[in-house]
Formats: sequence, structure tokens, C-alpha cells
Amino acid sequence: MLTKILFTFAAIKVCSAIGCDQPGFSKCICGDIEFRGKVQYVLNCTDVGFTNASVLSQLPPQIQVLIFTGNNIPELPWNVFGTKNSNEQLTEVDMSNNNIREIRGKTYHRVPNVERLILNHNQISTIFEGKIQQHPRVFSNFESLEELHLTDAFADNSPEDIAAVLHNIFINSDLSRLKKLHLEQNEISHFTDPRLFCDLRDLMDLHLGTNKLSGIDFMVDCLKHLRFIDLEANAIKQLSLRDLSILDSLPDRNQNLTVDLSNNPLSCGCDIQDFFNWLKRTRVTIRNKDKLKCQNDLQGNDQSLVELKQVDCPRTVKVGVPVSQCPTESNHTVTFLAIALAVCLAMHVYTHRVKLQEKFLKPVLHSVSNKVQYTSVGKQETQEIGV
Repeated sequence: MLTKILFTFAAIKVCSAIGCDQPGFSKCICGDIEFRGKVQYVLNCTDVGFTNASVLSQLPPQIQVLIFTGNNIPELPWNVFGTKNSNEQLTEVDMSNNNIREIRGKTYHRVPNVERLILNHNQISTIFEGKIQQHPRVFSNFESLEELHLTDAFADNSPEDIAAVLHNIFINSDLSRLKKLHLEQNEISHFTDPRLFCDLRDLMDLHLGTNKLSGIDFMVDCLKHLRFIDLEANAIKQLSLRDLSILDSLPDRNQNLTVDLSNNPLSCGCDIQDFFNWLKRTRVTIRNKDKLKCQNDLQGNDQSLVELKQVDCPRTVKVGVPVSQCPTESNHTVTFLAIALAVCLAMHVYTHRVKLQEKFLKPVLHSVSNKVQYTSVGKQETQEIGV
């Protein structure tokens, strides 16, 4: 938001002499502005109070960047950019923070050269009338799309619904040129289809930060160009050997891979040793590796992974056992001594078995024998009385 505000002030300074005389855009700022390192024709309609998107059907033909944010547009209609202009110069569309709830299947037409689409911080619903939205080709006309930003873009639907919608979109919309995908802050806990991203053949950067993922349940070996996975601030307590193998599969194909695992609640259980050993040998680059920490389940304190170098936890220990309860050298020593003591005791009993029989066993047998005799006499007397 701060970036947008600064940009707006800069745009006003440059465009105040130019003005924006395009029909319907009198509240907006437009003109040739330096944007992303080069001068482009920008139309900026940030926080101007639009309640529908009809004005966008009259975009100026020379437009290269559209910034249409901070308005209140619950629904995007068909052909939102009209049917007259070709919009061949348009390369970026930012429609963030517009309270968008529904995007029709034929909303985006005439966007052949748009490379960056930003729909962050909206309320796009994945459910309509009790069913999953069926607009799988919603992005199919973005033939040149390289960046798709969907940070906090969906309403608070279930992770299964969001995953299903994304699955349909990726399969039915040709996004083969997509290089960057942002899905942060969408409360995604898992993906039901492990091949969800495999249709994005050119994908390089996958941003999944600030979700609720507990592991890596999607394939990456099908993405030959993938170079970065953002898993920051998820719900990852342990990465299984399978997860680590999945990450290793890309470097094995001679493609560098960087992964961000910062701010996850890694557990200091015994299985952390597998992860620590993997950190030492993997060719995957772990961002801020020296700052990774795990949490002690008993004390709730963070502990640097570097301090776990000397922990020796065998694989037989159950997952989630705190490091303080892991078998250590002293535990093994106590166990050995206990076994040795038991063996010595057994040998002592065997060696002195004759004396032990005379002292303990015979008196016990004699006592039992007398008791049996007394009991038999008692039973006989009882039977005689009853005659």
C-alpha cells in the first residue's frame, strides 16, 4: 500500500500538467510516467470511488499500465475492457483491493500482451449457490502472462475449494508462459492434486508464504525451470524424508533451487536430525539457513538448529519426542549397567542354588504341606457332621 501511495504522489507531480481527459477517467491520473524503470503510459485510478467496472470498457488505446485499485467492484462483467479497442499496448493490470467477489468466465478479453496480472487482497469466492465456481478459463486469454499475483485474493472458503478452483484454472487456462505465481495468505493447508502446478511448464518462482501448509504435497520435478519456493510462515513442524527427496529432485536435474523455510514452527523432536543432516548435504539453497530455529515442545523455547549438531537421535525414536527425551550416551550407559546387574544376580542364584534351597525353599514346601494336611482333615470332619 505504501508503494502505491508513493507512486500516486509521483504520478500527480508528472501528470498534473498533462491531465486525464479520457472519458470517464476525470478522477484518475494518466500520462507518460516512469514506471518499473522505463517511461510508459499509465492510467492510475487508485481510491477514486468506482463502484462498477463499466468505465474500463473505454480504455485509452495507448495505455500500457492500468492501476485500478482501492475501489468497490464486487463483480467483474463480461468483456470488462470492452469490445472495440485491441489493447495491444497493455502489459500490466493491477486490480488489487477492489472487493472483487466474482470474475465471470469471459471477463478478460483483448489482453494478448499483458504480462503481469495483480488481483491481490480481494474476496474472490470459490463457491456460488453451494457449488464450486466453474470459470476454469478465466485467464485463458492472457497469452503472454508471466506473473500472476493472487495474494490474499480469495474469500474464506475451505482449502479444498481453493485448491479445486486453482486446479481447474491451471488445467483449462493456457498459462504455459507463467514464470511467477503468488498465492500467499490464502489459508491453504494442502493440495489434493500433487500435479497441481505441472501445467505451468515455465514456472520459476512459486510463492506459498503465510499459508497453513504442513509439508510439501505437490510435485516439483515436473517443473524443470523452478528456481524458488517460498514456504515462509506456514505450519511446517517436520519435513519428512519424502519431502526432502522432493526438494532434492530439482537440483538432480541441474537446476538450482532456493527454498525459504523461515518462521515455521519446526519441532525440536528427534526427527529434526534427519532435516539437519539434509541441510549439510543437499544442493538446495536454504534462504537464511543459519537463522532457522526449532521449538522445544516441553519448554516452548526456540532453539537454533546450529545448536543441534551434536544431538544423536536414532531413527527408531518416535516422531515428536523432544530432544531432552532423546536417548543419549548416559541413557545407554544406564541401560547397559542394569542388564549387567541382572546377569550377575542370575549367576549368583545359580551358583548358590543348593544353599538357597536348604535355607528358603524347603521351609516353604514344609509349610505348604502342613497346610494341605490340615485342610484335608477339616473337610473330612465337615462331611461326617453332615451325615
